[in-house]
Amino acid sequence: MSSTRTLFLVSSCLALTLISLTLVLKKWHLGLREEGGGDDGPDADLKLDLTSEKLIQQLRERQQELLPFYLNSTGDQTGNETLNEEVLGSEQGIGCSDLSGMTVVDLLGSGYTKTVLKVLTQQGSAVALKSVNEQGSDMRTCLEDFRDPQGCQELVSFKLRKEVILLQRLKHPNIVEVRAGKNEKSTLVSESVSLILLFIGLCLSKMNINVNVLIWGEKFKSVCLGLVRLLQYLSRSPLGSVALLDFQPRQFITVSGELKLTDLDDAVVREPSCRIDSDCLLQFPLRNFTLPCSSSGVCEGLNQLRNLYNAYRYFFIYLLPHQAPALLKPLVEEIMNTTGELKKNVEETLEDFEKVLHEYKSGLHLQNLQGVKTAGDMDYRCWPSYEQQACVLSVHNALEAAHICSSHPQCTSFSLSRQRTWTANFGFDNLKLSK
Repeated sequence: MSSTRTLFLVSSCLALTLISLTLVLKKWHLGLREEGGGDDGPDADLKLDLTSEKLIQQLRERQQELLPFYLNSTGDQTGNETLNEEVLGSEQGIGCSDLSGMTVVDLLGSGYTKTVLKVLTQQGSAVALKSVNEQGSDMRTCLEDFRDPQGCQELVSFKLRKEVILLQRLKHPNIVEVRAGKNEKSTLVSESVSLILLFIGLCLSKMNINVNVLIWGEKFKSVCLGLVRLLQYLSRSPLGSVALLDFQPRQFITVSGELKLTDLDDAVVREPSCRIDSDCLLQFPLRNFTLPCSSSGVCEGLNQLRNLYNAYRYFFIYLLPHQAPALLKPLVEEIMNTTGELKKNVEETLEDFEKVLHEYKSGLHLQNLQGVKTAGDMDYRCWPSYEQQACVLSVHNALEAAHICSSHPQCTSFSLSRQRTWTANFGFDNLKLSK
């Protein structure tokens, strides 16, 4: 980012802060005193002033949290410029003027801070729209503490602002693409409510789908490998090493079969500081890890190891070992052991994943099996399968088809189709097993 653009963003950020704080102060002085009712007198005024000061302080703290995202730019020394060009694409962003033509079709989810709606644009494109959850616990707590709807709207919206900034700065195929971020009044919800709006490229297939219906190769490539590639990028992002503090499967969705990270409002971009090794403690429900405190007083590598172990306990455990091809199991078990014990960093773990991918795509893991026919006229059902009324899988070639058929008691023959899956460039065919 050029110094001119940086200064412009910082100036804009500070200007927005001053405007926001001015509006909040006006609201307190003109509105809250009217709502105070019978709490007249100097004691009530003093209490109101103290409450106002606390909210102002919190707003200032939130603004300070955002400033590093404008100022912190480590450059791109790892070839990310090409990646950014590929990911950004040429799609036009959605402006605030497009809101009136949008149609809300579904509620995708809601949490402490945000509500996510599925909306259709005038052009018929489906996007996810994020806004402040007026009924969420963050808003309720703020109103109980400060009794100021406008000030609380401002305070709670900072998480959305943070997410907009991070999505604009962090560009990767496994992160959803932000289409626009606006601070506008929206007639979609209420003319009197100021919302932070976040439009994200279509993200409707939630991660809580039953991934067990996928064949092993798709679990490995589309979910686990994509996740490790994302973690490698986050470990060396333009902002520094990024840790996902709220690392849960619900923070991810699938778009056209590919894993995408959607929630970044709880991300941090700085490694924790330390004085002694015990300051660099990673705590999980069943395991704890301690990293050495560096001579510079930083827990170096802690962010990426936090992400990696969360990937292990939320994804790898459930998706990698089960149904792995027999000759790939030693490689998979090695990955499970090293990630479960945090013996390797993200870069080394990605190398192990790429090795498994190479073996899987090349078909080197297949054995030459004898005695299985390649024709049949009766279908039977199996699980997982691409079809409900037949056993339709994807395989590398006839050898793997024979291997699978020999492991199914009902299978006596199989046929190969010309239909291709995600590994089409490497000769994977769909298998239809028959009896």
